[in-house]
Amino acid sequence: MNNDFNFTYIEPEKQFADFVESIGIFFNSSTTPKEVVVLPDGRIDLFFWKSDEETFEIILLGLETVAEQRSLPPKTIIYVISFKPLAVEYLLRESIAELLNTGKKLPYGFWSFGINDLNDFDTFCLKANQQLAVHLPAKIDERKRKLFELIYASNGEMTVKALSENVFWSSRQINRYFTQQFGLPLKAYCSILRFRASLNHIAKGKLFPELNFTDQTYFIKEIRKFSGVVPRELSQNKNDRFVLLSVLKQK
Repeated sequence: MNNDFNFTYIEPEKQFADFVESIGIFFNSSTTPKEVVVLPDGRIDLFFWKSDEETFEIILLGLETVAEQRSLPPKTIIYVISFKPLAVEYLLRESIAELLNTGKKLPYGFWSFGINDLNDFDTFCLKANQQLAVHLPAKIDERKRKLFELIYASNGEMTVKALSENVFWSSRQINRYFTQQFGLPLKAYCSILRFRASLNHIAKGKLFPELNFTDQTYFIKEIRKFSGVVPRELSQNKNDRFVLLSVLKQK
């Protein structure tokens, strides 16, 4: 990424691995807005946002199924806890079905966070881990834990039928759970994860299907559906506007 726009993240402590993917910080240190495109990635993001132009805000974003253009104001700092779907039921403890492709503001002091918690990333991470520990459930439904393990391990390539058979949970019940909790069916969520996995290859300049896409035409169609552009334009990533792709290139 360029010197004015940066992103740093850490992986969660092991005890939170089923619920949290990462804790990170974005910052636009320039004096001009930064135009970015946010790509669907299968995560639920909890943003803690402050800038010279806006007051402190806490924003919860639901799952996204399409690319979205956003503008980050000058001198903006954003801390983010990126959740896996299990966190919706067991940490956030509320459905995000109504937040599909949108978000909502949370009250100041949510999880005891305030503007002073955004002064230092290490301190923020420490507090985030403390709050996650407070909200960590005593136990979870093992069918759901295994379901998401399989979904992630297969990059969304397992069929709904195969997933159902492996976790001994009917396809109908799984889809009802996904629709009620996240606002979309399991198959749609798996397609997002497969798209995300393909970004690892595109970030390396591999513009042909590496996953279980039918053919090159279908691959291009799927990439365009989720990103708005063809694989070659996505790979070029001019001005680091595709944030997720820029992060993958850093790895």
